[in-house]
Amino acid sequence: MKLLTKTNRIYLAFSLVIYLLTAITFYQIIRLVIYDEVENRLRVERRDFEAYVRAHNTWSNIPYFVENKINVTPVPGKVAPVPPEIFTDTLILNRYDDELIPFRQLTFYQPIQGVLHQVEIRKSLIQTYRLIEVITVTMLLFLGLLLVGTFWFQNKLSGRLWHPFYDTLSRIKGFDLGSGAPLVLNKPEITEFRELNDVLQKMADKMQQDYRSLKEFTENASHEMQTPLALINAKVEQLIQSEQLTETQTHWIERIYQASRRISRLNQGLLLLAKIENRQFNESLPIDLSALLTEKLTDMEEVLSFKQLAVDVQVQEPFAVLLPASLADSLVTNLVNNAIRHNQTNGRIELVSTAGELRLSNTGAPLTTSPERLFERFKKESPGPDSVGLGLSIIRQIGDSYGLSISYQETAGIHCFRITNH
Repeated sequence: MKLLTKTNRIYLAFSLVIYLLTAITFYQIIRLVIYDEVENRLRVERRDFEAYVRAHNTWSNIPYFVENKINVTPVPGKVAPVPPEIFTDTLILNRYDDELIPFRQLTFYQPIQGVLHQVEIRKSLIQTYRLIEVITVTMLLFLGLLLVGTFWFQNKLSGRLWHPFYDTLSRIKGFDLGSGAPLVLNKPEITEFRELNDVLQKMADKMQQDYRSLKEFTENASHEMQTPLALINAKVEQLIQSEQLTETQTHWIERIYQASRRISRLNQGLLLLAKIENRQFNESLPIDLSALLTEKLTDMEEVLSFKQLAVDVQVQEPFAVLLPASLADSLVTNLVNNAIRHNQTNGRIELVSTAGELRLSNTGAPLTTSPERLFERFKKESPGPDSVGLGLSIIRQIGDSYGLSISYQETAGIHCFRITNH
């Protein structure tokens, strides 16, 4: 959910609660004010009634009191003390249209000719209710318009205020270290966004500088280190072939030769990992990994025969991926070498390919380490000198960089690598 949407939802929910409480409070205040006015008028009628009784010492239903409904009832017996006046709501049936009409009623006690009478003065609330309804509807209408207008204005204002942020976000998404183009950010009027852009601009410039330095280092290391390593290997091979060496000398030279070859493989592996992480390869191409794996297994036929390994290839559908050609070859080579190196005599290798998944399985000894650690750098399952512990790391790095999910599972001595597209 976008920040602007989240903010607007919170603001709308808060506004609805505030407006609802305001409407209820306003309604109660209007109702109390109107009821207070009705009750004051009923008290005036009471004073008029009492004045009439004092003047005439009797009661007569004359047109003077026709505005209100007055009901006078004698109270039998003595009532002490006299109850205070009370206000109540009541419903009276209209004899003309047979409809119940709401009234506000004032009840008090008044002696007439020495007899205590209960007097009830009622005033119709129809007009009052209509007034409350009109005021309430008008209030709700204006509050609703105010809420809609405020929300619309808030949405437009927030959109304009947050426009520099979304512009910066869009530019960062399109920023590519490998392209060499600098990140160019605007300088908005809002101080916080301007400071954010300044920080991001400095970070991008530093990243590009570090990227160029690392790229130059990997390129130089790839070129400069391979030459002396190749020279060392060539000279050591010449020494091994010499007939004047003693057995001890031959042993130590072979150790030097193995160490030199290991350094060379380590150098190549680490440089390859650095290039993959820095996206220093050409554009990706559609490649059928199942066909490439089948071809690689065919090329390794002599090694497979020497180790007495059976191969079962089941290509139901091609498994197509987008990879640079050199990385696809490195991925396939490491998978096949791993399946051969960690296999057993009279073992087997099985390749199964579908449109959505590719599996390469091999027999071998049960796993002794955690499966999650197999893809770590320099983590080796076997202590053989031919392995430098980078093959599976290279496979995982290629997958992570180019949208491939690579997983491993071992069941009853069957080691399976599964590749799927994200």
